Amino acid sequence: MRAVVTGAAGFLGSHLCDRLLAEGWDVLGIDNFITGREENLSHLKSDKKFSFERGNVSDRLDVAGDVAYVLHFASPASPPDYLKHPIETMRVGSVGTQNALELAHAKRAKFFLASTSECYGDPEISPQHEEYWGHVNSVGPRSVYDEAKRFSEALTMGYHRHYGVDTHIVRIFNTYGPRMRLNDGRALPNFVFQALSEKPITVYGDGKQTRSFCYVSDLIDGIYRLAMSDEHLPVNVGNPEEITLLEFAQRVRAHFPKAGPIVFEPLPQDDPKRRCPDIRKAKRLLGWEPRVRLADGLKKTIEYFQEQFSAQKTA
Repeated sequence: MRAVVTGAAGFLGSHLCDRLLAEGWDVLGIDNFITGREENLSHLKSDKKFSFERGNVSDRLDVAGDVAYVLHFASPASPPDYLKHPIETMRVGSVGTQNALELAHAKRAKFFLASTSECYGDPEISPQHEEYWGHVNSVGPRSVYDEAKRFSEALTMGYHRHYGVDTHIVRIFNTYGPRMRLNDGRALPNFVFQALSEKPITVYGDGKQTRSFCYVSDLIDGIYRLAMSDEHLPVNVGNPEEITLLEFAQRVRAHFPKAGPIVFEPLPQDDPKRRCPDIRKAKRLLGWEPRVRLADGLKKTIEYFQEQFSAQKTA
């Protein structure tokens, strides 16, 4: 069995490659390194079942030979990244998704879309269930990511209904773990980078907005189970335990005796006030729920960031 993973050098894409290889798949990874990193795949260089091609899936996606699965994980995912690369974000969610779907269609392969909880926008209900249509500002600064993913979902279902492509869609909620980029603009890397730098830790708004953090190994397990299932409609995968960003910042700060104080900055436009998945569907269909406690996952992730920070200082 051979799988193609777009965005393979990214945080989630690289962990997905690891899981597929562990399950016995041959894997072709594709990435243009706009936000992915070569070092995320360095441990796979000697693995004969893994191959890699540098390329932009928004321009073309030609793969020779048999393909059993196309898993589309290519996209900037943190707000600073997609605000810096708005057109690339829209293209990879539209043209890139169509190129990946065309490959799956041509190869008679299954297709898997990495979508996002951002499809729900700044939600008016919580927790968010899959039947909720969302509350999204289609012309706001975050819309380049939100609407790209919403379009991706619509296009994926179009290929399923019109061409009969065997498609699957996961809506990913906040995920953390090793291989995240330090200071990539998301809450945890920002907090840790600021703490390691002995600078004030920045919380936006009053810090009462909530998130729910899922450790990467739990998320990848849910993704793999969904990929092997018969479900075609979107499925939430994330941790339903909510925590305020202020409390989360305080937990991170407690690991760093020399960290600066917590300071507050204005809340960015359209920043969600609550983000929490309803995972009843994943439990029922996949027998999945997260297992890694936040304290344990946080410890592992902070240790990784500390190693990264030390390596940057000595480079």
